[in-house]
Amino acid sequence: MRLVFLGPPGAGKGTQAHVLSEEWGVPHLSTGDLLREERRQGTKLGKQAQDFMDRGELVPDQLIIEMMAERCRKPDCQKGYLLDGFPRTLSQAEALDKMLKQLGHELDAVIDLAVPEPEIIRRLSGRRVCPSCLRIYHQETMPPRVEGTCDDCGAKLVQREDDQPEVIRTRLRAYESQTAPLIAYYQERNLLHTVDGSIGVEHTRRQIQAQFGLSASQ
Repeated sequence: MRLVFLGPPGAGKGTQAHVLSEEWGVPHLSTGDLLREERRQGTKLGKQAQDFMDRGELVPDQLIIEMMAERCRKPDCQKGYLLDGFPRTLSQAEALDKMLKQLGHELDAVIDLAVPEPEIIRRLSGRRVCPSCLRIYHQETMPPRVEGTCDDCGAKLVQREDDQPEVIRTRLRAYESQTAPLIAYYQERNLLHTVDGSIGVEHTRRQIQAQFGLSASQ
């Protein structure tokens, strides 16, 4: 099973990919996680990516594709993988197609998690982060034991700048403009499946499984 998860910030791409990765026994590949791991290990790709990030620049698509291709060649990816939030643009989708062809792989589907804007804002604006250990909380769904204080290290929790409601709206507009051509690209290839991502983790997971006639026991 090789899937791409699309959706706006806060739609639950990472959550669904993580849950289904464990159930289906295939890796969950997030570009952010891969970049952090390459940097931690001090690999050539990691050092190249760090150079761009240190200058405040986006990591080029080609470097991301090289990193993804290297990861997909590993033995644990031979039965499939779940791509979380990648590709994000049409050019990335085209580069991904070339990479898959070189590897002899094919996408089974692209899952687009649809969540209304008010729900996205509620999810993200309620998020709080520990600046010390980076643990994430949510005021409604996953609050700390003591309000405003990290359970693990006792640091004062903060709200990230990009989790402010007005910033979230700007991020959503940017996502929509970037992703509209990508949605059409996968629709034309009959790969796109839209799933309601606003009904809770469990129900959304069941919807995704139903698309492919799969269940946790299969």
